[in-house]
Amino acid sequence: MHRRPELRGRPIVVGGDPDGRGVVATANYAARRFGVRSAMSCAEARRRCPNLVFVRPDITEYRGWSDRVWTTVADLVPASEPVGLDEGYLDLGEDDPISLARDVQRAVAERVRLSASLGVATCKVVAKIASDRDKPGGITIVPRGEEAAFLAPLPLRLLPGAGPRTTARLGEAGLETIGDLAGLPAERIAALLPGRVGTLLHARARGIDPRPVVAEPPERISVSTERTFDRDVTDRAELARRGEEMSRDVAGALGRRDRCARTVTVKLRYADFSTVTRSATLVAATDDPAVIWRHASHLLDGALRDRPGALRLLGVGASGLAPGRQLALF
Repeated sequence: MHRRPELRGRPIVVGGDPDGRGVVATANYAARRFGVRSAMSCAEARRRCPNLVFVRPDITEYRGWSDRVWTTVADLVPASEPVGLDEGYLDLGEDDPISLARDVQRAVAERVRLSASLGVATCKVVAKIASDRDKPGGITIVPRGEEAAFLAPLPLRLLPGAGPRTTARLGEAGLETIGDLAGLPAERIAALLPGRVGTLLHARARGIDPRPVVAEPPERISVSTERTFDRDVTDRAELARRGEEMSRDVAGALGRRDRCARTVTVKLRYADFSTVTRSATLVAATDDPAVIWRHASHLLDGALRDRPGALRLLGVGASGLAPGRQLALF
């Protein structure tokens, strides 16, 4: 809307082709009133709101605006930890965090002309949930000691780390709110959600999250790219062409980070939306696109032998990253 002010007040979607297989990346509030939401097909979004304006994503532009926001924030706070283009955590210090949060919001509005919604709390999980409570442009404050009470009435799906399968399993056990989960004894949690996940979610449901704000983001542990096809693809030559392109993209990303990879992965999504991944660990780490595709191609062939069928999506990835570049003989 900054770039096209004539669209202000109209329902807008950023996403793909509504006549193809485009997916909604995000929708403005005018569009959300029609039930349009992220990850919905663009065709369904248009069915719900025939007057939708579709705008194609421009990630380069978004990164530029994001950099301006985070540069503005970094001038004001002791530490900031971006976790995406439009989301992150701030260390607001101990003196007057609420006033500093308002200063941050005001500075973003004045310098970048964007609204920012903030949650102020004693830990990351509560601050994240609080930041979504008063959009756009609000500040939600959760005082120390009131974390569990703030979280208790909220639906489980809002708890970071509780995905659809987890919430479904907890729902089958009669748990609907974050407070329901927080009130369970530890042995009951262990039975419902064995292992570290159950312990982690139980603590978060009570407003306990010891993670600090990390000023330097951790290095990426994998590189990947994928393509959703306009039409389901069965032709092996076409899949090879796309796979080689993606292998070059992955190799280029490794080269820019001065990294090599020990593991190659392919991702296949079939016409019925079922997804299969296959991985192979290499003898020596590589950033060579030909080597990456050779292993990815072998994995692709094996997956298609086990389950033939048309593919809706193909992806190639590399992980197990190590410093250094692969040397070429010539």
